[in-house]
Amino acid sequence: MENENNNSSRRNFLRLGALGGIALAGTAIAKAVTDEAPKETGKKVKVLTADGKLVEVDSSHVEHHAMNDNYTSEEIRQGVKGKKFIRVIDLGKCANERKCIEGCQTAHNYIAPVEYIKVKKMQNSELESPYWFPTMCYHCDNPPCTKVCPVDATFKREDGIVAMDYDRCIGCKFCMAACPYSARTFNFGKPEQLKFTEEHGNDTSDPNHCRTPYAQEGTVAKCDFCTDRSEKGLLPACVVECPNGAILHGDELEDVVTNGEDTFRLKKLLQDRGAYRQFEELGTKPRVYYLPPVARNFPFEDATEAHNTKD
Repeated sequence: MENENNNSSRRNFLRLGALGGIALAGTAIAKAVTDEAPKETGKKVKVLTADGKLVEVDSSHVEHHAMNDNYTSEEIRQGVKGKKFIRVIDLGKCANERKCIEGCQTAHNYIAPVEYIKVKKMQNSELESPYWFPTMCYHCDNPPCTKVCPVDATFKREDGIVAMDYDRCIGCKFCMAACPYSARTFNFGKPEQLKFTEEHGNDTSDPNHCRTPYAQEGTVAKCDFCTDRSEKGLLPACVVECPNGAILHGDELEDVVTNGEDTFRLKKLLQDRGAYRQFEELGTKPRVYYLPPVARNFPFEDATEAHNTKD
C-alpha cells in the first residue's frame, strides 16, 4: 500500500513537472513571438566573432554600451555638417622647433616618445638645401585604414576627418599596416604614460587641451585634427603652437585656410604655390597639402635632428 502511494506521488510529481516545463516553454515561445525584432537600417558593420571570423551584420543588431553613446552615435560619426576640414603645410617656414609636436602631446595627454606629428629631414637633390618635412595622419578621402578595421573602430566622417573610436578598438594593428604614411601609433601602456594620462587626462587649465577621448592602453592612436576644437571653429593645437605659422588649417568648402595670423584663399594658394600631396599616386586622396620649401627666411639647421625618427 505504501509503495502504491509512493508511485502515485512520483507520477503526480513528474506530471506536474512536465506541465510546468510546457508552460515555461510556452511562455518563452510566446515572448519570442511577441517581441519585436530590431528594424534593420540597411547599414552593414563588420564584427569580429569569438572564433576570430569577420562577418558583416546590420547595424541594428549591434548593441552599443551606454557609456559609448557620446562617441559612437550617428551624429558624431557623421561629423560637422557643411564642413570639409583641410590642412596646408608651408615647408619653407618649418624650422623643426618641435612646438607643434609638444602642443599636440599636451593636447592629447601624451609624452615622448609618442608623437602624432613626426618631422623628417628631406633633400630633393645634392644641389638643393635640405628642409624639414612634417608628417601626420592625412585624413584621406580614400583611406585604406578604415577598410581593414575589423570592428569599425576607425571611420571616415563627412567633414573630412578620419576618426577613431577608442572604446571599439581591439588593437589588432591592421590599420597601422594598411596606412602607407605610417601615421598611426600604438599605445603600449608604458607606466610613465599611464601615470601622465591619469594626472592630466581631465586638465582644463590648458586652453589647447582636447576634450575628445584619448587612446587607451592597447589601442591605436593618431592625429585627429583636434576634432573637438575644429567643431567649435578653433584651430588645432599644432597650428596654434607653431611659432612660424607653417601649418594652415581651414575649410575646403569655404575655400579658406589660416594659421591664426594670415588667412588665404585655399584654391589660389595651392595653385600659386605649386602645392602637392604626399604619395598622391596611391589614390588615397590626402587632405593635407604641402607648399614647396622656397623663399625661406632662415637657413637650414641640423641642431634638432636628433629628436626625430630617421628612416
